[in-house]
Amino acid sequence: MSDVRSGRLKVITVTDAAHLARIHRTAGLAQSANSADTVVDHVRGELVELLGLRACRSEYGTLMGRPPRLIEDGSVTGARGWARDDVELRAYGNGRYLGRFLLTPGPGPVPPLQARLVAVTLAGQTGAALDTAGPVGQG
Repeated sequence: MSDVRSGRLKVITVTDAAHLARIHRTAGLAQSANSADTVVDHVRGELVELLGLRACRSEYGTLMGRPPRLIEDGSVTGARGWARDDVELRAYGNGRYLGRFLLTPGPGPVPPLQARLVAVTLAGQTGAALDTAGPVGQG
C-alpha cells in the first residue's frame, strides 16, 4: 500500500466494520484488477451506497465547472453543509489529478463525517489504480 493511502487510513479512525470492509475490498481490487475501470465502477457503487447518493458518475481528464468539492478532511467546499447539486470528489495518483466522481446527493440526511472520510479514501485508491493502469473508457 502506498504511503499516501496508508496515511489516509491513519487519519480515519474506523470504528464501523462495514466502513473498514469497504476500504479493504477496494484496496484488494485495486491491487488485483487488470483495468482501472473495474476499480472506478466498483468505487462508484460503493459511493452510492456509502453516501446515500441518487447517482454517481466518473469523469477522466480536464475539469469542467466548479461544483462544490468533498475534500480530504471530509468537508465540502463551496457549499454550506452537503450540497443539493452534484459534489465533486477528485481522484489523484502520485499527486496528479486523474479524474473525479460527481456525486448526486439523495434525499436523505447529510452523510456522517466518517462516511465522507471513507469516500475520500476510496477516491484515493481509485487515483492509485488510475495512475498505475490508466482509464480504458468513460463511466
